[in-house]
Amino acid sequence: MDTIISHLCSDEKVNNDIFGVAGKILRDGGLVAFPSETVYGLGGNALDSTAAERIYAAKGRPSDNPLIVHLAKVEDAEKYCHTNELFWRIAEAFMPGPITVVLPKRECIPDTVTGGLDTVAVRVPSSESARKLIEAAGVPIAAPSANISGKPSPTCADHVITDMTGRIDMIIAGDESDIGVESTIVKIDDNGMTLLRPGGITVEMLSSLGDVTLDSAITGKLADGERPLAPGMKYRHYAPDTRLIMLDGSDEKIYEFLSRSAETDKIGILLFADEIDKFSSLPITCVSLGEHDIESEAHSLFKMLRAIDTHGCDIFYVKVPDKTGIGLAVYNRMLKAAGHEIIKL
Repeated sequence: MDTIISHLCSDEKVNNDIFGVAGKILRDGGLVAFPSETVYGLGGNALDSTAAERIYAAKGRPSDNPLIVHLAKVEDAEKYCHTNELFWRIAEAFMPGPITVVLPKRECIPDTVTGGLDTVAVRVPSSESARKLIEAAGVPIAAPSANISGKPSPTCADHVITDMTGRIDMIIAGDESDIGVESTIVKIDDNGMTLLRPGGITVEMLSSLGDVTLDSAITGKLADGERPLAPGMKYRHYAPDTRLIMLDGSDEKIYEFLSRSAETDKIGILLFADEIDKFSSLPITCVSLGEHDIESEAHSLFKMLRAIDTHGCDIFYVKVPDKTGIGLAVYNRMLKAAGHEIIKL
């Protein structure tokens, strides 16, 4: 398949032409990758069951893993799902933005989009480019992240071009994603809010609207045969080809562990920039996650997970992050990328 690659620029007319072409591709059942504030998405017409099947095929993604339906404006939600009072409170507080809400679906949403569930995940991105694309298409866009299934999600156009050229109809190349991890997913029902996937809208922020229950899959594994309620819950995700292991312990114990490990394996570690000097005397590869704050770590995480494979190491390690705020999202992604492999020191 020939893939059109179009770069957004400062010329509004050029950009509008790009969105016009992409919108027609989506209406005709094709697939378009596009930038958003979280990560790049791989979009298809959410009302077209065969478009969803093409998304799964392009990603190599299991078809029981639900897709998120992206809307241009909050008011459209009622067309595709059965909303309630709590949804509108969440929408008023956080939409447009990096939050997805799971609600009972309407019949117009195909089962292929929801992984066979009777619920649908909807979100309104804050990215102007994403909303312009949805408006140009004239249909809601079902979109997971625009990467090969299981690999780190793409936060810049180059990642998408590497993964998706020849697999989809068009790639809209825009800026690097602002947040760097996928949207928060929350399921709401008569029991309140259940967090299915942490993201840029944190537990602490959601708690301002009521009690939040954390799904066990955030820090653990789904049971064999258990159906995922949202993207990213069941399968190994975000993983480099290089083996990744999380380390839980003090800097002193991590230093001692890495010193021993370097005797038998070629190893590396992901660190904040100001931590590298602590480990630079070891015969290991140190890769910077950026400045020493959790927002920087979230922003650079997927980029660094992709970069791991360029260093030729046998194993890469990463320290367990603080799990408050967006740190819970970073921990969740690291855990999936490491296949739940944690060494406690």
